[in-house]
Amino acid sequence: MNETIVCVVGNVATQPVYREVAAGPSARFRLAVTARYWDRERGVWTDGHTNFFTVWANRQLATNVAACVEVGQPLVVQGRLKVRTEAREGQQQWASADIDAVAIGHDLSRGTAIFQRAVKPEAPPVAARPEPAWETPRPADPQDPQDAQVRQQAEAVVAVT
Repeated sequence: MNETIVCVVGNVATQPVYREVAAGPSARFRLAVTARYWDRERGVWTDGHTNFFTVWANRQLATNVAACVEVGQPLVVQGRLKVRTEAREGQQQWASADIDAVAIGHDLSRGTAIFQRAVKPEAPPVAARPEPAWETPRPADPQDPQDAQVRQQAEAVVAVT
């Protein structure tokens, strides 16, 4: 329950890598997020420090990322932030900031996109079971010509088999 949920806006820095794993589809890519600020002295927007995040997507989100995300595109990513530190082969501490994405979308303030709903695979058809006859059969009336006809057809079927 104590998770850090973030929403970052940046550009795709690496081509998404898509894999089918035992738990389902997975995709990852790097997102570059550069802070921008107004430099009053020069009167221009200036780029600040760039942070890089590894964005992880799973299941249907991974499939959709692989289909439509490309290097250089502006994205909005929302998800759980995870910061890892490790020691690598004789190097000092190394840190990585990962985002387990919940939602990913194109930044429409910087361009346009066309949304297309993902097609879900169809479930295999289930054989329909006949409805049981819940009605109590009415007693046969020897005077009713329809009952006599049904009786004759039933006798004919039994005689054939």
